[in-house]
Amino acid sequence: MALKKQELFQKRRLRVRNKLRAMSNGRPRMSIHRSSKNIFVQVIDDLKGVTLASASTLEKDLGLIGKNNVEAAAKIGSTIAERAKAAGVEEVVFDRGGFIFHGKVKALADAAREGGLKF
Repeated sequence: MALKKQELFQKRRLRVRNKLRAMSNGRPRMSIHRSSKNIFVQVIDDLKGVTLASASTLEKDLGLIGKNNVEAAAKIGSTIAERAKAAGVEEVVFDRGGFIFHGKVKALADAAREGGLKF
């Protein structure tokens, strides 16, 4: 039986999340979601169940509403690095979800690393 595209995505997402859970050592998780029109990122403390910092292209002050390209992803990456450092987070584990580490996801991760986050 062939699996649907969404089912394959969910399998990849859960496989990545379970591997991260095993190696996180109490570090917060930086979770990425990419839709067809926007990019979202959150720094989540799974032990407490709270979001420590977040950024997305839907925020008006960033001026990226409706943009989903590599430049927007890089700007979101640097923004989340600033906000996470302001919240006292230096090290995270990178949860790419079911998305391939290429293009927009890679640009976001590189910008977050340049901003001072370690993962």
